[in-house]
Amino acid sequence: MDIVDIATPDFVEVDADERLGKIRAIFEREKPTGVVVMEDGDYVGVIGEKQLVRSRVEDGTKASAVVKTAPRIDRREDVREAARMLVEGDTQIAPVYEGEQLYGVVTGDAILEAVLENLDAITVGQIYSEDVVTVGEKDRVGQAINRLRENDISRLPVVDDRDRLAGIVTTHDIVEFVVRDEDRQGKRDRSGDADRMLDLPVYDLMSSPVLTAEPDETVEAAVERMFENDVGGLVVTPADGEDVIGVLTKTDVLRALTFTEEEHMDVQITNVKLLDTIERSEIVSALTEVVDKYQRMQVHHAHLRFHEHKEKLRGTPLLACQIRLRTSHGQLAGSGEGYGADHAFHVALDKLERNVLELKGINADEKYRGQLLRKLGEL
Repeated sequence: MDIVDIATPDFVEVDADERLGKIRAIFEREKPTGVVVMEDGDYVGVIGEKQLVRSRVEDGTKASAVVKTAPRIDRREDVREAARMLVEGDTQIAPVYEGEQLYGVVTGDAILEAVLENLDAITVGQIYSEDVVTVGEKDRVGQAINRLRENDISRLPVVDDRDRLAGIVTTHDIVEFVVRDEDRQGKRDRSGDADRMLDLPVYDLMSSPVLTAEPDETVEAAVERMFENDVGGLVVTPADGEDVIGVLTKTDVLRALTFTEEEHMDVQITNVKLLDTIERSEIVSALTEVVDKYQRMQVHHAHLRFHEHKEKLRGTPLLACQIRLRTSHGQLAGSGEGYGADHAFHVALDKLERNVLELKGINADEKYRGQLLRKLGEL
């Protein structure tokens, strides 16, 4: 399946110098799927409606300040490759070209709607993210904001004193709270207001009850729930409890569309533009070398995510790198930080390698224990 029937010409083209107030008015009046930003006839990036609505940037700001860089996708591109490009570009909307002519846009939601019926073949348990970051309901909002920023995520499951699911807090919740607070208090002296908000307990901002999914249900049912409730993700809990065991997002589902059954390792990189000092081929080679240390383990998919911090050393930015493998023995992960992509990747790779070797040792111990018990049983 290609995206020829998924892409839509329902977009508006604006100049990079256009003011956000006018762009907001365009969304309200014409309700386009997205806005494509151009500068002197050249493509610059895109602006999605949710991105604009959730932005607190003032109306007088230029479009170039909030534009999102997104890859150009050919109108006849395969849907799997289009999904890969959206994930690796860390975007939910991208421009679609027919030759050198801008045709329209394609969104992650449009792709998921087109393949929805096919998603009954996979379960939530096969693709959800296990390395979930949570926050306590008594923790401060400032702590939640730091975790969202440090992990480059948009939602945090909230847990109670027993680590049971109590609610969820998102970047949208925080922005909405700040906007409501500003509207309520008007233009009075706001010195100290930021500190007061950061000290509030997460309980005051979180949403409850939480939309959830169970590992055994189909991805089709989970995605339908996301569409019905206009959310980008669900918290994964076991059928018999309220423990948080992971999260499933629309991006996880898009990523699953790119999985292959080929013999070579399928490697996907989010924020691939940050690969300044290392090539994709070097990453694949290094990952293969680590995985080969445990030959009984088969890797179905590898995902790397780079995130840039503001800190720099001699002009080189501090990057965070997260590596996640989906294997025949479950999920394995490693993360680390370093200056430049090469450094950050190898710090994360070292941690991943330790986890692979630890898993190998555990399974070897279990095998030895089984052999010993069998010998004892023969006595």
